[in-house]
Amino acid sequence: MTDTTSEYFSAAVTLTPAEPEHFDLAFTAVTQPCPWPKAYGGDLVAQAAAAAMRSVDDAKALHSMHSYFMRPAEIGEPVRYEVELLRDGRGYATRQVRGYQNGKPLYVCLANFAAGEAGSSWSGELPDWAAGLADPELLPSSAEYLADRSGGTMTAVSKAYWSSGRSFDMRHVPGPLYLTVDGESQPHQAVWVRPFDALRPVEGLTDAQRDAAALAYVCDYTILEPVLRVLGLPWARPGLVTASLDHAMWFHRPPRAGALDGWLLYAQQAVAAEAGRGLGAGRFFTPDGIHLATVAQEGMIRASQGGTR
Repeated sequence: MTDTTSEYFSAAVTLTPAEPEHFDLAFTAVTQPCPWPKAYGGDLVAQAAAAAMRSVDDAKALHSMHSYFMRPAEIGEPVRYEVELLRDGRGYATRQVRGYQNGKPLYVCLANFAAGEAGSSWSGELPDWAAGLADPELLPSSAEYLADRSGGTMTAVSKAYWSSGRSFDMRHVPGPLYLTVDGESQPHQAVWVRPFDALRPVEGLTDAQRDAAALAYVCDYTILEPVLRVLGLPWARPGLVTASLDHAMWFHRPPRAGALDGWLLYAQQAVAAEAGRGLGAGRFFTPDGIHLATVAQEGMIRASQGGTR
């Protein structure tokens, strides 16, 4: 794959049908390269979403997922997703998806789908602190920000990954957390996100389903950052270890066609930090303020003693 494209995302959610061993349907997918000892958690969420979506007809859209991460996934190795068809009703459908690697369960989620019906509509507004943020085109990309920087545990490999290996351009307000906590140590932040290039078609998914999988994929990269920010912990801090524990996501309304090829605002806040765990929450908005999706995730945050903050 070439740099600064969205190909890693497309590869992550490209599923291969397999013979089910435990439930009704099965697929395999491969976790994508990253410079850490374990695979990126968003791979699992997006792959499970794709597997669940391939088990329903086009009349029902994914509206929520609730996930638990039980074991780390090996990088570059296939994960087997088994889909159980728990319910198919006229208006709603429910699926359970379990991910296995090397014969062991490592991920489980419940996904719910809705056909939709006529009713009132209301969209939550941007929080006050996220109103009037800078134009993302005026903010540095991760590659531009990191170009002349070094330090902490950042290596050439992790620098390249943060710069161009995640399929999406991410621009932080008030600033990134790669090497230092850039900006105020406050319990909230915003991240403008956009794929490096137009999202490709994904076999077995409609464009609307692919877009939902894209939100599920990108949401995990930064959702714990408001907790890290308020604790004064940058990603490259020696001794810092994080891991996704559980994850919930609600898809409120589909973006208009092609919207995910442009900028979305991911407004995030810290909810709690205690006993080596942190809870972050985030909401995706279109540039004109339409609320698309909500995310909540709890993660392990383990920082060795004696580091600087």
